[in-house]
Amino acid sequence: MKGTSMSKSTDPDSKSSAAGVSKKDYEKTLYELQVELVKLQSHLIAHGLKVLVLFEGRDAAGKDGTIKRITEHLSPRETRVVALGKPSDRERASWYFQRFVPHLPAAQELVLFNRSWYNRAGVERVMGFCSDEEYHAFMEDAPHFEQMLIRGGLMLFKYYLDVSRHEQERRLKDRTRDPLKQWKTSPIDQAALKHWDAYSQARNQMLMRSHNAFAPWRVVRADDKRQTRLNVIRDLLAGIQYKGRNEKILPPDPSVLFEFDEAYLENGMIAS
Repeated sequence: MKGTSMSKSTDPDSKSSAAGVSKKDYEKTLYELQVELVKLQSHLIAHGLKVLVLFEGRDAAGKDGTIKRITEHLSPRETRVVALGKPSDRERASWYFQRFVPHLPAAQELVLFNRSWYNRAGVERVMGFCSDEEYHAFMEDAPHFEQMLIRGGLMLFKYYLDVSRHEQERRLKDRTRDPLKQWKTSPIDQAALKHWDAYSQARNQMLMRSHNAFAPWRVVRADDKRQTRLNVIRDLLAGIQYKGRNEKILPPDPSVLFEFDEAYLENGMIAS
């Protein structure tokens, strides 16, 4: 956001921060993709579809900004963003997935989770907010839970936004300088940098154990915010057939967004 204490080098909308696509091309392509999103929503409403999109990733990976660009011009009546806070004592004593079920999409709805049940495989695991028994039970149960949702007619998309250590550190520092981003800062930010390796290990286990044919993980190389946003939208649009789809602008760049494969943990496609 301009007009704050950010310099050009830390502004995600400055040319230097996204060498892969100019601001002019980014805005033109984003507009075209948002038009497609409106077409898609009309299709979801007309056919009573239920679409759920999960966003996971380290702190400052770009989840907020990507979700904002998806929902910016959609009908708020049929679009919901879910970002749950710390569970209550009652929720802690309940079946783990129970707190998420009321937020699942009904017919005609698009719901986006800014962090999801996979919080247990990431933050809770690394920070010790769940027991080993709870963690392992979750890793066993999550694929079965998602399979039930899909069998019930829900369309599920899972995105992991993968940011490098250097870029995460830069973005977290930017938060402390920008008065418009103060609401994003938390003690977890410093823990994110301190526990980088532990988060990497937790991410790897999550991807390996919960990636499958019916609910695959799509990994997004998220150091470039513009490319992240454009390619997530392209992939989401490409995953659902709808009337009047502009096929020319839909395929995501496979060097930016790709389906998870364990080999990518070793060859540099996923940040180590």
